[in-house]
Amino acid sequence: MKLLFVADALEGFNTAKDTTFSMMREAASRGHELLACHPRDLMWQRGGRVTAYVREITLTPGGPAWFSARQQPPDEIPVALADIDAVVMRKDPPFDSEYFYATHLLGQAEREGARVFNRPSALRDHPEKLAILEFPQFIGPTLVTRDADDIKRFHAEHQDIILKPLDGMGGMGIFRVGPDGLNLGSIVETLNRHGEQTVMVQRYLPEITQGDKRILLIDGKPVPFALARIPQGSEIRGNMAVGGKGVAQPLSPRDRETSEAIGPVLAARGLLLVGLDVIGDCVTEINVTSPTGFQEITKQTGFDVAKVFVDALEAAITHQGTS
Repeated sequence: MKLLFVADALEGFNTAKDTTFSMMREAASRGHELLACHPRDLMWQRGGRVTAYVREITLTPGGPAWFSARQQPPDEIPVALADIDAVVMRKDPPFDSEYFYATHLLGQAEREGARVFNRPSALRDHPEKLAILEFPQFIGPTLVTRDADDIKRFHAEHQDIILKPLDGMGGMGIFRVGPDGLNLGSIVETLNRHGEQTVMVQRYLPEITQGDKRILLIDGKPVPFALARIPQGSEIRGNMAVGGKGVAQPLSPRDRETSEAIGPVLAARGLLLVGLDVIGDCVTEINVTSPTGFQEITKQTGFDVAKVFVDALEAAITHQGTS
């Protein structure tokens, strides 16, 4: 089969950690052909089908580069997405206007017969921070607002809070304000830009010291190990991008309960791969754009996450092809 990965620039991959790379490696080991492009390479012209300018790539273990490409910019080849067996959308956030437009192009490609994972409409319908509010029984006290007075009331009630922008990733823009309220006004002004930008506020969860757990759901079923990203030093964030230490650990009974409740709901909406972020017993984010953690879990536990994912991808392609 031909698989197209829509992703950030391949040259910037850290292959020791990158989840998209691990997907490609597993797919290549099964004989699948690999194509790659960036969202900017998508195109739709009047009277035609949605097309991508792609590079055909081959993995080169042990070489000076991790891949070789038959085409180099600007000589990528145009291919209609409906003529590819599967399109795997793996572009990292931010979920900005260009990402939004890309999902519309991918949605049109679906109408033309393309198979896209995760489903473009589901990517739009599940903003990674807001999506948790659909499952209130699994989250801690949470507020989403532009209003500074709402935030001050939330702080007065819960005393120790976390504030973050809705479009951040990798721990970007996260602030903690304790019972003394020090700098709350300034932080709110910074994040909500005097009422122009929406902010998420959550009660601080002290269990973060044991790690911000990433639970991977593949076709609605949880991988049996979570990756606990543990803050280091005086840092309150466990994100790997800011130096958190990743420790794989078996799912707790509560992790399983949460996953088994949320997973099938999201899978039915076209989300083949989801990453739940969990602190203690509370889900804090639902990641649908480019969940990571495959390699860390596999290296530490021996559980081959990429194999399970490609199994699920192949099954989904076959199912869509026969339905």
